[in-house]
Amino acid sequence: MQTQEYIRKAEENFLAGYNCCQAVAAAFSDVAGLPEETLLRLSCPFGGGFARLRYVCGAVSGMGLIAGLVYGDGTPDCKKAMYPKTRELTDAFEARFGSIICADLLKGMASHSDPPTPEARTEGYYHRRSCLDCVKSAAEILAEDLKKNEHI
Repeated sequence: MQTQEYIRKAEENFLAGYNCCQAVAAAFSDVAGLPEETLLRLSCPFGGGFARLRYVCGAVSGMGLIAGLVYGDGTPDCKKAMYPKTRELTDAFEARFGSIICADLLKGMASHSDPPTPEARTEGYYHRRSCLDCVKSAAEILAEDLKKNEHI
């Protein structure tokens, strides 16, 4: 697939109701070598900055999850390669949005004290949040990196 197809798939996932991490991770199931359902289940807790705690953006976590599956080798030493790669991806995201922290990205609309219950996906939800832009950008950043390194 091409970069735009990954972006479109991530967008479709998010608009279908999946959280930011699920939307990004599942878009790359072909590259990750795992079924989409497995990635959706694996990435589910990471939405809302980890269970709506508003820490690291779920879209960023989705990039990291896929990067680990593609670039990691499962050994204790894989972090030597993965930490710099993950920083490279998160730095690119932060350059676009000014932060990788969910609460910062939602600019006062959300905090650590939010209840764990997901908010209803209404038209207003999509208009007042930057989440869709974050999902699409994370998919683009990851796809471009994977393309540059000949994984797609």
